[in-house]
Amino acid sequence: MKTAIAKLALWLFVLLASPLGLAAEIAVEDGDSIQEAVNKAAPGDVILIHPGTYKESVYVDKDNITLRGVVVEGQWPVMDGERKRNDAILYSGNGVTVEWLTIKHYKGNAIMGQAGNNYRIRYNRVIDTGVYGIFPQFGQNGLIEYNVLSGIEDAAIYVGMCDNVVVRHNEVFDNVAGIEIENTRHAIVENNYAHDNTAGLLVFITPGLPIKTTYDVILRNNFVVNNNTENFGAPGSIVAKVPRGIGVVIMAADDVIVEGNIISGNTTAGIVITDLAFITDIASDPESEPNPDRIAILDNLMFDNGSDPVPDIKAAMLTQFSRRGPDIFANLGSAQEADNCIVNKQQYLTFGLKKWSQCERRNTHDIDSYLLADGAPPRAIENDEDRTQRLYQGICAGCHAYNMRMIGPPTLTLQALYHNDAQGIADYIAAPHKVRPDYPPMPSQGHLSAELRRKVAEYMLEVEK
Repeated sequence: MKTAIAKLALWLFVLLASPLGLAAEIAVEDGDSIQEAVNKAAPGDVILIHPGTYKESVYVDKDNITLRGVVVEGQWPVMDGERKRNDAILYSGNGVTVEWLTIKHYKGNAIMGQAGNNYRIRYNRVIDTGVYGIFPQFGQNGLIEYNVLSGIEDAAIYVGMCDNVVVRHNEVFDNVAGIEIENTRHAIVENNYAHDNTAGLLVFITPGLPIKTTYDVILRNNFVVNNNTENFGAPGSIVAKVPRGIGVVIMAADDVIVEGNIISGNTTAGIVITDLAFITDIASDPESEPNPDRIAILDNLMFDNGSDPVPDIKAAMLTQFSRRGPDIFANLGSAQEADNCIVNKQQYLTFGLKKWSQCERRNTHDIDSYLLADGAPPRAIENDEDRTQRLYQGICAGCHAYNMRMIGPPTLTLQALYHNDAQGIADYIAAPHKVRPDYPPMPSQGHLSAELRRKVAEYMLEVEK
């Protein structure tokens, strides 16, 4: 008996001495600062944000921090940008969770990840937060689920340059793009409700980014209906070129499976499969292979699509003497057609699929999740050079593609403007101000040290592609 008690005492001592054992709950009440709680927190801590209105931007640069809203009798904690703050939550730590928050009226993003792995973003309400709603970038092993997002001028959920991601059970509406998977690998988008956007689900390669590929993506069991909202994206941006009325867009991505979705009421087309020429310049990045390869359209329910197509689709309709736009439209050269497949093509109205084969795969029941069972290793910063590169890829490159416009000016443009003035860039990113009316304001990166700002500015001026 004494031996058992001694073992139990030793176990409790080890538990309490471990980081997990020391984890604490930190309460934030109305009138308190969420950022101050983050500053006090240690890895493993849970920050409980009680109902109230919080007018601030929060940056999390620690690992294993949870921001959890406390909802009491229907009253939520609300982060309000008052249409003057750029971002609600920026995180660069690993193992960050953000849940049960209402976030509204920011100008840049609601929740932006900057190279953190093992993130969880769930049960949030996001309304009118500018460019993006939920925007994890350059992270591995992420789960985005049970969020509701509306009123976003680019993508409500935008997964950029990530690996091993699951996006499920979200509702996205009244946005330009509902859910966008861009330059990302091993992603599942399932059981989402994408309605009344300009386009519902998008799987893209965008040229000019550090990661050049999008592949191994499954779109399954989603409701993709009535995505006919006029495009209100920032003029000149890539997303502003997306035609209204499309349920699913697959552009240049490879190994994409579309299965079990209900795709209805999209006035241009149910699904569009195309190369980079659809809305970008193919020559802008020779390292980005422009054609979608090995696309598999399995059984989906599609009806009432194509009732009022945009002019380019109407021109294709004339070649087939059709009065209605397509369920599926493929804009590919004949060399690419045979590489793709479809199940029961005869049940859809299709354009451009004459040489598509019959799929051998009938479903994706053998694929449960792309999340890593043991999680991804935390991103290790080995030296200053490695840290600088990750800062550029995880923060800068998502908005400043090398040679084409995204959210901000291309890196090439910044190199021409600043030339050898790295300090000028470093000073600007610490306290940015709106310079050009055709670009949204940039979020401050003042949380970075003066030394790191200078180093990432030097890296930006020297990077070649």
